[in-house]
Amino acid sequence: MTRTLTRLAAPAALTLPALTLLATPAFAHTGLHGFGFAAGLSHPFSGLDHMLVMAGIGIWAAQLGGRNLWLVPVAFVGTMLLGAGLALVGSPLPQVELGIAGSVIAIGLLISLGTKLPSAAASALVALMALFHGHAHGTELPAMASAWGYAAGFVLSTAMLHVIGLGLGFVTFKYTRPAVLKIVGLLTMMAGGAMVAGL
Repeated sequence: MTRTLTRLAAPAALTLPALTLLATPAFAHTGLHGFGFAAGLSHPFSGLDHMLVMAGIGIWAAQLGGRNLWLVPVAFVGTMLLGAGLALVGSPLPQVELGIAGSVIAIGLLISLGTKLPSAAASALVALMALFHGHAHGTELPAMASAWGYAAGFVLSTAMLHVIGLGLGFVTFKYTRPAVLKIVGLLTMMAGGAMVAGL
């Protein structure tokens, strides 16, 4: 059973960051058309930058363990909503795309090194990342769409990506060699570097 899980975990954990190496830098801020909940639900899945960071938050939370399993994802989602609110009221945030690409590099580094931080520091760090992602979400609110429905959609999809990351983190951490997570982190960092180079 353990061998089977090991065989499954490593490819699964490597799939998401590996996909970024096969594509040109892709950003989630593409003027997505749609309305309300459906648009919000699909928005985090429209760019590899969002997907890598949100799944990566789950992986890192699994590495941290304890109350960080829920505290770190909640900090991300809560601050993401704040960032979206800033965008919706017209408050600018400088270098959003660079901040998002930087967050891809940062989460990859944290995963690769298995960085352990106190809960407050870990939450503050992911909150900083979330501010940029949330602002991008808010900026892309489709015309005539319900802001509440849109927010509910991207919160749900973000939570889904966190849960996917938590699952990958648990399975990989428990049933594979530690080097697998180092490789996941390195590939994520490389993807972030490609995104920065494409700005």
